[in-house]
Amino acid sequence: MSEEQAAPASEPAPEPKPRSKRAKPKPAEPTEAAGPADTELSPELLEELEALADLVEKDTATAVDEPGGQDLQALVDERTADLQRLQAEYANYKKRVDRDRALSRQAGVEAVLTQLLPVLDSIAAAREHEELVGGFKGVAEQLEQLAAKHGLEFFGEPGEPFDPKVHEALLQMPYEGEIAEPTVAAVMQKGVKLGERILRPARVGVANPE
Repeated sequence: MSEEQAAPASEPAPEPKPRSKRAKPKPAEPTEAAGPADTELSPELLEELEALADLVEKDTATAVDEPGGQDLQALVDERTADLQRLQAEYANYKKRVDRDRALSRQAGVEAVLTQLLPVLDSIAAAREHEELVGGFKGVAEQLEQLAAKHGLEFFGEPGEPFDPKVHEALLQMPYEGEIAEPTVAAVMQKGVKLGERILRPARVGVANPE
């Protein structure tokens, strides 16, 4: 009796087979529904992407119109103005430094050449008396060339119009020939200028027209 009761108890085991057969068509239904769902989402996704692109373009083009964009533009303008001001200050500083450097150099050259004027005057006097000979002549010429290289010039010749800006009248004297204006009749000491700067006026005798 116990074996006969155990046999029917084992029969319900094959019953899940028909259930599995019935469950097979069910997965097909979601796949069929998934097709239309995908076709409905694709246009929406495209619309969202286009809307996002338009939004980015709009934000980029109108960033200045937005409150944050205005602050950013104001900051950019401020930094640009600071940079331009700094550039202008640097340019002015460079010009001022270059000018000061040139003035310092010119002042140094002027100081040295001014101290050499008595030596150059002695060389000129020796040349007039034909005493500039031998090795001394070569040294004197090199010294004069060096002074001329730095812009030193001697001026003042008989016959040129008298100019109180560059001439110092020591005396009045006659002049051979007719003149229509005060004229340098004789030069006692040559004038000296460095570039446009008069280091020493020419000391001259002046003749006035009759």
